[in-house]
Amino acid sequence: MAPVGQSEGMRTMVNKEMTAQIAGGRGFIAALDQSGGSTPKALKQYGVAETAWSDETGMFDLIHAMRVRIIKSPAFTGDKVVGAILFEQTMDRDVDGIPTATYLWDKRHVVPFLKIDKGLEAEVDGCQLMKPIPGLDALLDRAAKAGVFGTKERSVISAANAKGIQAVVDQQFAVGAQVAAHGLMPILEPEVTISISDKAEAEAMLRDALLKGLDALPAGQQVMLKLSLPTVDNFYAPLVDHPKVLKVVALSGGHSRAAANAILARNRGMIASFSRALTEGLSAQQTDAEFDALLAEAIGSIHAASVAG
Repeated sequence: MAPVGQSEGMRTMVNKEMTAQIAGGRGFIAALDQSGGSTPKALKQYGVAETAWSDETGMFDLIHAMRVRIIKSPAFTGDKVVGAILFEQTMDRDVDGIPTATYLWDKRHVVPFLKIDKGLEAEVDGCQLMKPIPGLDALLDRAAKAGVFGTKERSVISAANAKGIQAVVDQQFAVGAQVAAHGLMPILEPEVTISISDKAEAEAMLRDALLKGLDALPAGQQVMLKLSLPTVDNFYAPLVDHPKVLKVVALSGGHSRAAANAILARNRGMIASFSRALTEGLSAQQTDAEFDALLAEAIGSIHAASVAG
């Protein structure tokens, strides 16, 4: 959706343009959505030690500075990066005095999304549901007014357990319906842990449950899916081709960038939505020229893998 203050006609036009950019899939979605629990790890990967901040505000200042550096880098444009997923604090902050979501679309032509989940419950039936999301309707209202196009919500599947997987899928579609009611595009993310021995069996159960959920969606409604790279190439083709799916995106899930790109390139119609695999090798200690060159190389390789299929 376009920012508040624009006419309804302008908002509709921008929303259609964003939808077309995602559906076209001529690039990938950058995941810049590390939240409180994963931020120290992301900063450490970026070369910033935990001694660099004394409280949560300082930590989020540092991660925002890293994200701004990425967003403003010359290679970070809609030509190859079709969308970006933000953490709530990133949405609420500015880039050069411009709200982040507005900056992404107006200055970089990158479609903004918002991570809305608040972490995971304890594992039950081999799966982890999302924790309750208090104040979700208010957050979705705020996101829509900020110009955010869609949301992302993550749960985790760690065993081929039909009961657990069905619970994950049911919750994902329920939250997705709440998101859609606010005029936003939900990205449902039931992540299958890539290291489990029964990953292929879990993927089969997940695909079946997702197809049933998609078939039950109201006419005219679509969702996006963010899935682990499949064990069997093109296993998710029925989801890619489903009329209720705007786009299927892939998480790197612990693979190196090179490994994730190689698998992704073999899967038709899926594009990347990488986080750690995107920022791999970037460092706070690099000069802007060094940083920009490495990020451009990363963006180029992930884009190539995303459009190969």
